[in-house]
Amino acid sequence: MEFEDLAEGCIAEILSHTSPMDACKLSLVSRAFCSAAESDFVWSAFLLNLTSIIPPSSIPSSSSKKGLYFNLCNHPTIIDQGKKSVQLDKRTGKKCYMLSARNLDIIWGDAAQHWDWTSLPESRFEAVAVLRAVCWFDISGKISTVGLSSDTHYAVFLVFKMINASGFHYHPTVISVGVSGGSTNSKYVCLDLNVKDNCLRELQCPKVRSDGWLEIEMGEFFNSGLKEEQLQIKVMETTSHIQKCGFILEGIELRPKYV
Repeated sequence: MEFEDLAEGCIAEILSHTSPMDACKLSLVSRAFCSAAESDFVWSAFLLNLTSIIPPSSIPSSSSKKGLYFNLCNHPTIIDQGKKSVQLDKRTGKKCYMLSARNLDIIWGDAAQHWDWTSLPESRFEAVAVLRAVCWFDISGKISTVGLSSDTHYAVFLVFKMINASGFHYHPTVISVGVSGGSTNSKYVCLDLNVKDNCLRELQCPKVRSDGWLEIEMGEFFNSGLKEEQLQIKVMETTSHIQKCGFILEGIELRPKYV
């Protein structure tokens, strides 16, 4: 028997153990492969365990599981009372999360003279944090690895904007990522693209995302999925005593990193 002579159900079973990218590529092999690759059986396998963390009312409607898959890739779904979003990595089907500013610990975040909370049409969340004036810039967050995809390398990104910013030009910011009880990786970065200090220009700087926000990679880690761990994330600049303003925080994103 030739491989292409397999029953469609058998082909679908094989494809369900590959990846979304492989399924799309293999759909070009033959009509039987194309039909199997379009089936709900295959794409349900790629959606496995995601629907358990998304409330049924938040799951977008779709005529097919493949359509639902790409909808969840292209449009973040807000969960946890609006404090977090989840979506799928289009290439692998692995889970991506963003912790909103409300889901993070911001020193003096509730003090109106230091931070303002407002809505922006370009943000996926109801509120973002706008820095009015602080000398002590300190943001931290944590997330359990239980909800993340297992056997996956993740990268962590700070997602923000700078509008009429000042105070970030002359001193680096420290960012760190580490698992509680394990090692923590820290580094100096420059958050402001309009940097004036030649020394800061040599540091890692943010990049513009397709959605218009800035992001800077904070670090990476491997989630084996064998045990629950707490990932701890921190952004701080507390040594210069220079007053800072103009920083707008949307959140911290975790997404698979291809290695």
